[in-house]
Amino acid sequence: MPIQISSKVMRLKPSASIAAKQRVTDLEAKGWKIYDFCVGEPDFATPKTIVDAAIAAMRRGDTHYTGSSGILALREAVAQKLSHDNHVTYHPSEIVVANGAKQLIYELFAATLEPGNEVIVPAPYWVSYPDIVALNGGTPIVVSCGPEDNFKLTAASLESAITDKTRWVIINSPSNPTGAVYHQDEWQALIDVLVSHPHVSILTDEIYEHIIYENAQNITPVALDERLKERCVIVNGMSKAYAMTGWRLGFAAGPQHVMQAITKLLGQSTTCACSFAQSAAVEALYGSPEPVEEMLRAYTKRRSIMVDGLNRIEGICCTKPQGAFYAFPDVRAILGSKSPDGSTLTTDLDLVNYLIEEASVATMDGTSYGLPGFLRLSFATSQSMIAEGLEAMTLAIAKLDRPLAQA
Repeated sequence: MPIQISSKVMRLKPSASIAAKQRVTDLEAKGWKIYDFCVGEPDFATPKTIVDAAIAAMRRGDTHYTGSSGILALREAVAQKLSHDNHVTYHPSEIVVANGAKQLIYELFAATLEPGNEVIVPAPYWVSYPDIVALNGGTPIVVSCGPEDNFKLTAASLESAITDKTRWVIINSPSNPTGAVYHQDEWQALIDVLVSHPHVSILTDEIYEHIIYENAQNITPVALDERLKERCVIVNGMSKAYAMTGWRLGFAAGPQHVMQAITKLLGQSTTCACSFAQSAAVEALYGSPEPVEEMLRAYTKRRSIMVDGLNRIEGICCTKPQGAFYAFPDVRAILGSKSPDGSTLTTDLDLVNYLIEEASVATMDGTSYGLPGFLRLSFATSQSMIAEGLEAMTLAIAKLDRPLAQA
């Protein structure tokens, strides 16, 4: 008899972003030149000082297992970073290091959810949130937060979504896929709701905190109300700010008993994060901020090219993101158009397929992020790639036969 796959895995959808990247890779292997706006990682090399710190760690023999919660030096560095950048105080015993922020989110829900528990997931959401919740026995409660709400969860929406089964609410700020950033008054309104529902905890995913523009500011809710500390878990990592996606290092801070539970799970799964990568992360957190600032300057220029270019395309409307490196344009005015072969572009996924086939432009569909009628385009790529890709996209959309009401 063949090996049977569990029902929970059978129900699991592949990661949309990883599947899209694989499609790009396959087409490039066939010789296509793809304008790839799918990728959710910096296109910069990891800063040299960080690489040198990893090499030095390997040469001195830091190539063995570490404690499952991470080396003390890194947890101390994280504690100092949280104090300096986020204005919150955590002891190293309240901090855990793992193989990326994604693993920590998974282990957090594995450690805290029982079957039937609900987790509020504002949409648009990072593609993995609902599936991670479901894999761990929880029920994702998706709350739509459209452009009329600036793609952010409101206090009224949060209040209406909470039930006696609610255990967590997830807030990702700055956001993937929209780049939305929660401001202090918006956080305060959400905090007021949470204070009145003490059975609800909050996961704040701050992985894009250093990729933030103009007057926007990353705020950790615990800094606004100390009462949240006992039921808030902060998740962050090295991937986005330091161009360390392949190093697989994330960290979480929260109540000590929750961190101990996560550490127990890590001890029975991956054991620990890479030892010399942890030493490199210490250098990243204590080192000069100039490499991060240099990348931010580049993203700022690219953001303008991407957003301005999208808004010049007839039928597309794109707000300027306040954080992260994604544009999330509204393409609903284009849907219903006919392509040159006579097929109708009914959904955003149809448009995604049309753009890659007609223009070699790879984008993500908003449906995968919980909000149909939109696209996600990463501008973590060169200015020339953005300009050329937008030109190809403009020509492809101009070929569409749009309904009279939309034309």
